Amino acid sequence: MAQAGLGYDDTPILPRTKWRVHDGERPQPRVVTPGIPSTQEKSGEPPSDAVALFDGTDLGGWQTTKDGAEAGWRVESGFMEVVPGTGNIQTKQHFGDCQLHVEFREPDVMKGESQGRGNSGVFLMGLYEIQVLDCYENLTYPDGNTASVYGEFPPLVNACRKPGEWQTYDILWEAPRFEGKRLIRPAYVTVFHNGIVVHNHTELIGPTTHRQILPYVSHPTTGPLMLQDHGHLVRFRNIWYRELKQYDEA
Repeated sequence: MAQAGLGYDDTPILPRTKWRVHDGERPQPRVVTPGIPSTQEKSGEPPSDAVALFDGTDLGGWQTTKDGAEAGWRVESGFMEVVPGTGNIQTKQHFGDCQLHVEFREPDVMKGESQGRGNSGVFLMGLYEIQVLDCYENLTYPDGNTASVYGEFPPLVNACRKPGEWQTYDILWEAPRFEGKRLIRPAYVTVFHNGIVVHNHTELIGPTTHRQILPYVSHPTTGPLMLQDHGHLVRFRNIWYRELKQYDEA
């Protein structure tokens, strides 16, 4: 509801909307309280309207991808850690277009090289991977670098912190859309790695995989978040998402 004297009612209608320029009747933005940023020592707090996927206490909202059994990763001191051989885990909750926040930490001791150092992955909808890898002074093929859209697009820059330091991914995800089996809109992703833009509304080719190009195959508009067991002791904490809607739907 417009306040008296707020906005105008004699201005042009904005294209693709029902609202005038400076329309006082247009819905006001929702009020959201910002979260408290994380530090190296302590996990932060999400915004007031975020949904926590892992708050550091337990894995009750997660399951294995193989058979839906209880997730077998280790939880300690506010983080979860890959237990090699227990398999990938995914959220029981499914979601689509979103703002996603994930924090991860590579092992303190550097072992291996290229793809053999601190390998894991953040899979949006269980299909589209943002690579997790220790690429601090560690070269690999560019589209397998830390924060790459794996097998498709390298990050714009290498923004890795040193092993043993907490790192962040802030991801804006737009899921693909289908009509029946036909793709009508591809997936898009924007990624900030440690606060630096490494993908800017990048259009995905299709689901990501190793050494192949996969076409889009029709799937629901929502899916789980999956984390990869690649046999390395990678840690994760403070994982949350916010559903993204158009302004007038929010």
